[in-house]
Amino acid sequence: MTADGAGRSASLRAQLSFTERLFASREDRAVAARIDEGLELVEAGILEQVAFHDRVADVRSRYLLAAGGKRVRPVLTLLTAQLGDGVTADVVTAAQAVEILHVGSLYHDDVMDEAAERRGVPSAQQVWGNSVAILTGDLLFARASKLIAGIRSDDGVLAQAEVFERLVLGQLHETVGPQPDQDPVDHYLQVLEDKTGALIAAAAEWGASYSHAPREYRAPLATFGRRIGVAFQLIDDVIDLAPEEADTGKVAGTDLRAGVPTLPPLLLRRSAETEPADRALVERIESVGADDAALAEAVAELRAHPATELTRTEAHAWAASAKGALDVLPPSTVKRALLRFADLLVDRSN
Repeated sequence: MTADGAGRSASLRAQLSFTERLFASREDRAVAARIDEGLELVEAGILEQVAFHDRVADVRSRYLLAAGGKRVRPVLTLLTAQLGDGVTADVVTAAQAVEILHVGSLYHDDVMDEAAERRGVPSAQQVWGNSVAILTGDLLFARASKLIAGIRSDDGVLAQAEVFERLVLGQLHETVGPQPDQDPVDHYLQVLEDKTGALIAAAAEWGASYSHAPREYRAPLATFGRRIGVAFQLIDDVIDLAPEEADTGKVAGTDLRAGVPTLPPLLLRRSAETEPADRALVERIESVGADDAALAEAVAELRAHPATELTRTEAHAWAASAKGALDVLPPSTVKRALLRFADLLVDRSN
């Protein structure tokens, strides 16, 4: 089996496992089958959509897509499409575009964070350098734009541009950091709404939009996606401190060592303003450097600190708020699956 074939098979297994958990009851299996069929179409088309006649561009743009992934965003697009005409050609195209946008953002994120690995393989900039990784991410953004532009829609291109704008603003604000008059925690949560929430919101809204579901469903679905995106990232913040290596290929404390802001250390710094013991832990974290043993000890202390459990609580609060946005939807298999989708994203241990 080729590397692309192996990656595709692993990705499909991950997708099917995810959808199986979304639909618990027997009567929901018909919808699950339609989504699984749609996922196969999405997966088959994604690597074709990023195929370039230029071999240099082709190899690099396929790199992270071939590495697999759960395809959470395409699943959401195909799921919300069940509120309308179902898995149409336009919905499949939109699902492909949202995943390509996501992967393009990963190329950029790994450069900004100086990440060593992504999805269990060396990150693109580790293989080809920062400039090539950035340009490859740009190339994927361009291809996603072409896909959306090819769908007959009154506002598709504008919607895609707005998502891209929020992604860039989120990255910019994360890079610059909070302004003097901003609370660091509030600033961080806004970054998550832009960097993570905006794309998941698009995935939810586009499925409804391109399947011609009732227009009044679109804004609540976008709100659902934005809020569950924040919850998803907050749980990732907790997972980063887990003692075992996660499926993403990140070892415990990766973000902490790289200086990437996450909620547990931000909450720790807040409490350190009044608690001497917390201030001492902040100082130890800041002095870790390249000492693996010191990092492991600091990670263990932060993992046991109330800040980490508060982060988990905050994630569940965002998930509950996301689920509340779905009150406008009538009872249905789709609504039950969306509620389950929210639970699955926050009830992760690794």
